[in-house]
Amino acid sequence: MTQEKELPKKYDPKGVEQKWYAHWIENEYFKADPSSNKEPYTIVIPPPNVTGKLHLGHAWDTTLQDLLTRFKRMQGYDALWLPGMDHAGIATQAKVEEQLKKEGTSRYDLGREAFLQRTMDWKEEYAAFIREQWAKLGLGLDYSRERFTLDKGLSQAVNKVFVSLYEKGLIYRGEYIINWDPATKTALSDIEVEYKDVNGHFYHLRYPLADGSGSLEIATTRPETMLGDTAVAVHPKDERYQHLIGKTLILPIVGREIPIVADDYVDPEFGSGAVKITPAHDPNDFEVGNRHQLPRVLVMHEDGTMNENAGVYDGQDRFECRKNIVRDMQESGVLFKIEDHLHSVGHSERSGAVVEPYLSTQWFVKMEPLAKQAIDLQQDEDKKVSFVPERFEGTYMRWIENIRDWCISRQLWWGHQIPAWYHNETNELYVGETPPEDESQWTQDTDVLDTWFSSALWPFSTLGWPDTSSEDFKRYFPNNVLITGYDIIFFWVARMIFQSVEFTETRPFDDVLLHGLVRDEQGRKMSKSIGNGIDPMDVIDQYGADSLRYFLSTGGTPGQDLRFSMEKVESTWNFANKIWNASRFAMMNMEGMTYDDIDLTQAPTLADRWILDRLNQTIEHVTRNLEKYEFGEAGRTLYNFIWDDVCDWYIEMAKLPLYGEDEAAKKQARSVLAHVLDQTMRLLHPFMPFITEEIWQHLPHKGDSLVLAEWPKADSAFSDEEGNEQMRRIVEIIRSVRNSRAEVNAPMSKPIELLIKPKNEAIAKQLEAQKQYIERFCQTDQLTIDPDLTSPDKAMTSVLSGVELYLPLAGLVDIEAEVERMKAELKKLDAEVDRVEKKLANERFVSKAPAQVVEEERQKAVDYKEKRETVARRLEELQEQK
Repeated sequence: MTQEKELPKKYDPKGVEQKWYAHWIENEYFKADPSSNKEPYTIVIPPPNVTGKLHLGHAWDTTLQDLLTRFKRMQGYDALWLPGMDHAGIATQAKVEEQLKKEGTSRYDLGREAFLQRTMDWKEEYAAFIREQWAKLGLGLDYSRERFTLDKGLSQAVNKVFVSLYEKGLIYRGEYIINWDPATKTALSDIEVEYKDVNGHFYHLRYPLADGSGSLEIATTRPETMLGDTAVAVHPKDERYQHLIGKTLILPIVGREIPIVADDYVDPEFGSGAVKITPAHDPNDFEVGNRHQLPRVLVMHEDGTMNENAGVYDGQDRFECRKNIVRDMQESGVLFKIEDHLHSVGHSERSGAVVEPYLSTQWFVKMEPLAKQAIDLQQDEDKKVSFVPERFEGTYMRWIENIRDWCISRQLWWGHQIPAWYHNETNELYVGETPPEDESQWTQDTDVLDTWFSSALWPFSTLGWPDTSSEDFKRYFPNNVLITGYDIIFFWVARMIFQSVEFTETRPFDDVLLHGLVRDEQGRKMSKSIGNGIDPMDVIDQYGADSLRYFLSTGGTPGQDLRFSMEKVESTWNFANKIWNASRFAMMNMEGMTYDDIDLTQAPTLADRWILDRLNQTIEHVTRNLEKYEFGEAGRTLYNFIWDDVCDWYIEMAKLPLYGEDEAAKKQARSVLAHVLDQTMRLLHPFMPFITEEIWQHLPHKGDSLVLAEWPKADSAFSDEEGNEQMRRIVEIIRSVRNSRAEVNAPMSKPIELLIKPKNEAIAKQLEAQKQYIERFCQTDQLTIDPDLTSPDKAMTSVLSGVELYLPLAGLVDIEAEVERMKAELKKLDAEVDRVEKKLANERFVSKAPAQVVEEERQKAVDYKEKRETVARRLEELQEQK
């Protein structure tokens, strides 16, 4: 695009954001190109659930991904950031069923096909919301490759994986105790259960021996399950019960005879040493039941109400039954003691309902062989997945080394229906990627697969797998990095790794960058119940997308939670306006200037040399930190460079030639200013894409969009250590004089006399050459630079590196106050000298610290001692003047 005209006085984020996002999408800047000879770089988006609108966690996650892909695209990579969404089985079906309930109907009334269509309509509605929010955040997604976990290609991949694992004996169907959610009436995997401490009770019961010779004491936290007891177990070596093993008890209320069995599972030290065994309602009891061939008596329906095996309690809710059975056993004398008991109770991560251990026939993945491959992968440094921060690899390894089989079937309609069919007459099982030939004779399993089963294939199924000849699969897999929250290491990250190793024989991504949760300012998790949630779209409406993005990308460190602060977002908004206003000023001095007019070969001023050197350093620091995923450090470096170096110093210093009569100097200043702003906008673009694009389009530039502009590289020709040191000294002088003025309330508008005593002739020459800056920014009417200067009476003194400053502000300086100030300065320098000398006297520090660090400390020691001597001498002089 051609260079736009004057930058408006006020930054309007809404107009700018809509304009540029539409331009980027229309021109397909984010579309990856497999025919390109550029090196590919791939990120696939962690697919958001189609159950609602995006929250701050999504905004954080996607901002980091957008930052990386924009950075890599500018570095010259063929960057693919692939978008998509997850069908979110339980959550989505629950939302749609809730909607149907309000309409007075249900999924059963609609039938499976009509219900699935209704849910797909829901998905389309919310997918549109999500895309609007992606656009509002400015996400550079390749929409031409958008995927959905239930689309045709991904469904084919899911079926292939299921059938392959089944044929290898790694998927099986069996009756086991699973986690059951009575609210959504579906099975849950172990990691979909959240454990919470609940105040409950221990109920102590007496089961009478069938021969009338006594009773056995047992205790339970779930008395309603005693209706399904089929034995009582004791430890085989527990002498108290040796004589009872093999005898029978009468199960209270039910009246059924149940055996006393011996099993090592029982802890003789806990409670009475006798344990009720309910194989259909407890995973440990299930194993005991298998060892002793005990029957499995299920006493509940899927919705958590008691069934016909519960006798008089049939039809009652499980918790209502608990109250009634406790009352009845108290009256009969079976229940003789109730103790308060704080215990951990499983709750459904989706519905919040108390999870019921429940006997059910389900499909499972045998995890041990798959986990072993994933564990072996991590032993190879060249092939492993690198975790950032590294400590999360330990978290991942501990879980996968102790993994249990995965229950993958869900009693839902919305999802990938299990590719298994049962013959209508023989009940023969057929498992295949396609239905059996005589499909009318077969009935497909009504269950669907756990949502995470399809999500586990996301890094490669989205790229065309199982078609391994797919252009995208061959070019963009494995992915370069996955960015996601540490809370789904087990749900998703681990499963992607073991499925990728099993089906592609490689890692799914080189790196996994883990971030934490977004919390409120008090550190609390954001939730509807507390009412502390923040809608990222509201923040954008108030402060613009760039302000939110910059805060999210720089406000935390990898692996840590992020505390959301509206005050900090507002601070970023101020930063954006600082950039805007500085750019406006610069452009007012660039009228008619083109990109070809930029010339950095003319005689540069010290300020020019300094800012180009600082730009070099900034490019190196920002690039290095982005490569290490240290977005906060990169952002802080940029912030300091833009706010301090460019805005507060260079632009102010550039006004001298810009407002002067020397046309060559004016052209040089304009060129440096144009170059620095161009490079700075490039560096800042991944963080704040909208405002940088708008400013860049008004600068002298080449190219259509900043999206495709080349990432800056440090230029050794602009490295200038000497110029940097000289400018540092001048800035230090100016700051010191301004501070001194403030101490004595001498306004900047009042000209002052300034005496500078350099340490040597070399520094004196440097300061003489650059005195225009000192005169202008210290507002002097008389400036003396003399290494042989005699310290004046009644003057304010500052001791800096290589120079002494004297401000003879007659009538404004309180000698007593100045003596006290110098005493405080001397005390501070004494402390610094003491600290550095102790550090250098420490042999461990000198021998183990990097040589550069040790040398820096030695230089500090010399500098502090020199300053201390000067301050002590000046203090002595002042005290003589009193």
